[in-house]
Amino acid sequence: MSVFLQQLINGLSIGSIYALMAVGYSLVYSILNFSNFAHGGVIMLGAYFGLYALNLLSLPFMGALVVAAFAAGLVAVGLEKIAYSPLRKRNAPSLYFIISAMGASIFLENFVVATIGPTFKTYPEIFSTTPITFGAISVSRIDILMFVIAAISLAILVFIIEKTKVGLAIRACSYSARGSNLMGVNVNRIIFVIFLLGGMLAGVAGMLFGMKYTVYPQIGVITNKSFIAAVFGGLGSLPGAVVGSILLGLIETISAGYIASQYRDLIAFSLLIIVLVVKPSGLMGKITEDKA
Repeated sequence: MSVFLQQLINGLSIGSIYALMAVGYSLVYSILNFSNFAHGGVIMLGAYFGLYALNLLSLPFMGALVVAAFAAGLVAVGLEKIAYSPLRKRNAPSLYFIISAMGASIFLENFVVATIGPTFKTYPEIFSTTPITFGAISVSRIDILMFVIAAISLAILVFIIEKTKVGLAIRACSYSARGSNLMGVNVNRIIFVIFLLGGMLAGVAGMLFGMKYTVYPQIGVITNKSFIAAVFGGLGSLPGAVVGSILLGLIETISAGYIASQYRDLIAFSLLIIVLVVKPSGLMGKITEDKA
């Protein structure tokens, strides 16, 4: 039983980070109808922003987290203005957006390699590495921190989406951007907001992930998992992105704990294929014909 609880805690920790990453995909997809594969580059830069805020600016942890969040948010907004806005103005097909996103992701990764370098970097020791023990179960402080900050960040996002006028406009645009524009909603402003929110969450996720592991230019590849989680839960559905992320984290850790770590991804992706065959829209997504 203790082994199961240990894997459950580990799964919730990594799943919460997947959730922070996945909601960025879902926010963009819900309005612009394409998968923003440049999101991984924003997460990677968030990890670097947090690292240098700690090392060069000597900021405390929370200050560095705020810097990483806002800097990554601005990068995401900049990407939208440079890579996606011209395509939106020409009413380009979704495929063009995806190609542009892939190009932006490759550019960001190689830009960091050329300027900062390809070497691995580690965060300074901010918190004690001594785990907290509950009987036979041990929990690292960074895992607790990851879960708590992810939960708070997602709660703030839910509050914005459900309880504010901006959130109402976001929900309206996700239903019909053209109809919302006719009703007086500034769709361009809403797109700015969703990229800012998604980028800020990416910055938080990047810094937390970098603290737990290491920072390197290819760290954005972890977003393949978060994208899978978003698809698993249902692209365009924020609750689906969170549920899919938590489930993916639990499946990975339980598979590694009870079977073997090398089968972790095989089992997770096999279950994803089964879910999509049975329910193509994902666990909580809606069936659409024009989104890709």
